Amino acid sequence: MKRFFKIFLLVVILGVFIFTIYFLYNKSQAKPVLFETAQATVTHIIKKTVATGSVIPRKEIEIKPKISGIIEELYVEPGNMIKKGDLIARVKIIPNMVNLNNAESRLNRARIALQNAEINFNRQRELYEKKIIPKSEFESFDLAYKNAREEVASAENNLELIREGQTRQQNETSNTLITSTIEGMVLDVPIEIGNSVIESNTFNDGTTVAIIADMGEMIFKGKVDESEVGKIREGMNLILHVGALENVDFHATLEHISPKGVEENGAIQFEIKAAVSLIDSLFVRAGYSANADIVLDRRDSVLAISESLLKFDGDSSFVEIETGPQVFEKRYIQTGLSDGINIEVISGLTTEDKIKKQN
Repeated sequence: MKRFFKIFLLVVILGVFIFTIYFLYNKSQAKPVLFETAQATVTHIIKKTVATGSVIPRKEIEIKPKISGIIEELYVEPGNMIKKGDLIARVKIIPNMVNLNNAESRLNRARIALQNAEINFNRQRELYEKKIIPKSEFESFDLAYKNAREEVASAENNLELIREGQTRQQNETSNTLITSTIEGMVLDVPIEIGNSVIESNTFNDGTTVAIIADMGEMIFKGKVDESEVGKIREGMNLILHVGALENVDFHATLEHISPKGVEENGAIQFEIKAAVSLIDSLFVRAGYSANADIVLDRRDSVLAISESLLKFDGDSSFVEIETGPQVFEKRYIQTGLSDGINIEVISGLTTEDKIKKQN
């Protein structure tokens, strides 16, 4: 019995040893490499560059007051459609006390001068009517009287202008009324009733009361890198992808390329502008961010392969073609336009050739 167990134990040990040797041997053997293949296809090759920017109105106007003061009334709010000449706001004038005092003083002096001129005029008129003084002497007093009346009227108008911003003789729109200069949509009203506003002058741009734009004519304003700007030209077609409007593409025509670049984040960028063809059923809001695909070159219905299949030998390019099961040979091909993913094959391949992929 003991002999049986000894023999059985030796058989087990020998079996484990043989299995271990076999396992290690198989593991040390390199597995055969199997390469996948791909084939050329007929497709469109489009080389394009992308410009980032936004869609804005071509005509956007900032409305500013003609006089300084405080906003007394507002007649519009963002989103309203208005016409040229429509009221936007009314300004209440807060007169400068020094100017007001000078205007009142001027009016008082003018009235005093008018009273004196009127007395002299009446006195000289009696003398002239009695033939005591000649007409030429009387005319000088008549002229002085008329000048005094005109000075009073001028002083009164000046005082009214300082107080109210207009005179009673004005029949046109008052300076205190702010009106639209174009027809369009009110995009923004950055002030509130009670806010102070400053007129536009030589030393100040003035306070913006409202921003109005013609939303029926939009442009794309974006920037292109200096490495691509030499490849584009006015008149090129652009395809706009607006981030806020999914699955909708707009067509645009390149109108302007800036002659001067601006450095941004270490790269030189050139501004471009393109006229956007709007879709009647969609409302495009001002300031939507957008990307523009600019088509630099294209090939339609050409034979193409993935660029990852190409190999290079100096200035020549080649692929490896399967001639038998997992047997490949080098074949030089002539390539054309590339879009960065696929490349055009001019000669050297057919759609039936199987090309070795890189593992």
